[in-house]
Amino acid sequence: MMPYQLFWGIFLLPLLSFVIIALFIRPFVKPESKVAGYITIAAILTSFALSVWGLITVLAAPGHEVAVPAISWAVIGDLRINVGIMVDALTVVMLVVVTGVSSMVQIYSQGYMQGDPGYHRYYAAMSLFTMSMLGLVLANNILFMFVFWELVGLCSYLLIGFWFHKPSAANAAKKAFLVTRLGDFGFLAGLLALYRAAGTFDISQLHAMAIAGTLGGAALTWAAIGLFAGAAGKSAQFPLHVWLPDAMEGPTPVSALIHAATMVAAGVFLVARMFPLFVGSPEALTTVATVGAITAIFAASMGLVMHDIKRVVAYSTISQLGYMMLGLGAAGIVVAHEGHVTLEVAKAATAIGMFHLFNHAFFKALLFLGAGSVNHATGTFDMRLMGGLRKVMPWTYTTFLLAALSLAGIWPLAGFWSKDEILLTALEARPALFVLAIITVFMTAFYIFRALFLTFSGEYRGGAVPEHGSTAHASHGAGHDAHGPAKPHESSKVMVVPLVLLAIPAVVSGFWNVTGGFSAFFGHGETRGFIEGLFEPLTHPLPWGALALALLGIFLAYAMYSKKWVSAEKIGSRFKPFYTLFYHKYWMDELYEGVIVKKTLVNGFFALLQKIDSKGVDGAVNGIARGAIAGGRSLRRAQTGQLQLYGLFIGIGILAIVIFVFMIG
Repeated sequence: MMPYQLFWGIFLLPLLSFVIIALFIRPFVKPESKVAGYITIAAILTSFALSVWGLITVLAAPGHEVAVPAISWAVIGDLRINVGIMVDALTVVMLVVVTGVSSMVQIYSQGYMQGDPGYHRYYAAMSLFTMSMLGLVLANNILFMFVFWELVGLCSYLLIGFWFHKPSAANAAKKAFLVTRLGDFGFLAGLLALYRAAGTFDISQLHAMAIAGTLGGAALTWAAIGLFAGAAGKSAQFPLHVWLPDAMEGPTPVSALIHAATMVAAGVFLVARMFPLFVGSPEALTTVATVGAITAIFAASMGLVMHDIKRVVAYSTISQLGYMMLGLGAAGIVVAHEGHVTLEVAKAATAIGMFHLFNHAFFKALLFLGAGSVNHATGTFDMRLMGGLRKVMPWTYTTFLLAALSLAGIWPLAGFWSKDEILLTALEARPALFVLAIITVFMTAFYIFRALFLTFSGEYRGGAVPEHGSTAHASHGAGHDAHGPAKPHESSKVMVVPLVLLAIPAVVSGFWNVTGGFSAFFGHGETRGFIEGLFEPLTHPLPWGALALALLGIFLAYAMYSKKWVSAEKIGSRFKPFYTLFYHKYWMDELYEGVIVKKTLVNGFFALLQKIDSKGVDGAVNGIARGAIAGGRSLRRAQTGQLQLYGLFIGIGILAIVIFVFMIG
């Protein structure tokens, strides 16, 4: 019998790391010590090893699922709540992604956060963050999933606002926390609606009831849309995307972890985990696919014009998350149209969106860590102050180039295979969704290679003043803040090695589905030979068209920002209305913060409530108090201290009583 209880260790090891650092390391060990980093790295690397073992175990298990005994947690009347974990193909793929990317980020952080006074606090929060995401992935009931969901939000708040002495970081943390809370309200509402309709929190039972039709109709539709609202908040889907670009105020390794494997991936995972419920509602599937397609092209348009390299990659994340949601929604629409959906078919349909999440995690983490390496060498994230770094940072350049090619979907790198699947599925599901997705292919290739050419090509522009009086965005960790070195140089080995290790899956992770292995693991499709699968996409016109658009985007970026054959300034002035619209992010921050928050809520609704509170509630209380005080003052005047006056009033009182008695007698 296999020791399936070891799956608990994947989750418990980062928790143990957090407890040790928070209770024993941070209070008693000096910040310059690296022991907190070593403990976190050891814990998460061990979790990664267990995750790989888990992947191999589930691959060999019948039905690609392993049963792990649950623990009884609470019994309230007829309600029994068990603490258990759910181990299937979806779980182990996410475990490998979360622990693999997190372990590379923790190693990289040893160099990036060196000398920071909050070093131990950083690693404590990172351990808790990783633990929370692993708990969310492993949870076998939706109630505990929601608990870990909220812990992920709390940890993101702590890490985005890590440099809390900066007003911009503190504001970004609050913004992320509050915006995602809007979506979380939908998650909570959907959770409660499901329990009211089904009487259980168990995910497997909810799946079975949705497929059997005992859970359906309007209740299922609204519950599914509520769950998607939660996913839209965490995964930064339109219109709840506004928190993610500002989250760049946190340390760059935090950005890499949030954008690649934890918080934003949680939303996509939630939809995939509860996908049998979505398959039972055509309205919910259409909502997921439509919002995903709009988010993909919407975010890509803003990535075209940003000057901050981290923000370019951040908008890329939002766009690619839209792709994942589009893949899930479109696959569900196709499956629903075929009719007679079984539980196995519904779970298998998640393979398309999850394959892109799997590939995306590696090349997106690599892009963020590459941006951090550049910042570490130059002291800025502003691409207008960079240039020429290819000569002095060859490792960073090469790995960033590979990640950019994978993101652009160039054959045969990882991103090509999952992007190709999503495009084919979108075309089959809704042609309009396909049009949005194919336009995004061109935009993605252009903006990521614009960033690459501005950063690594030409001559170094360090110290130059950018146009319009803008200034660079300096990093804020100790040792690499404010000014940067006089001459850019390659980062240290502790930062370069994770880049190289992440570059490997950024290139080859897509090969898992060249033979159809990833889809077959989820129960969808059949396996084929490697050589046959490697060249099969090139026999169809759609992959060629997408590849041609991506190459066109790369060539246009090369012509504008490397060779200068085309003037970027002239293009910007010719399309100035669009440039202004994209650069100001469609003025959605102004809409949310200026109109909705300040004018409508703070100066309007909340001001009205304040007046009701101060004039109404407080006024009534204060009025009663003033009346009591006035009465007391009146009574006090009658207390003169003269005995003869008191005797007079006593006599009058006795006389009044006698008269009253005779009158009623």
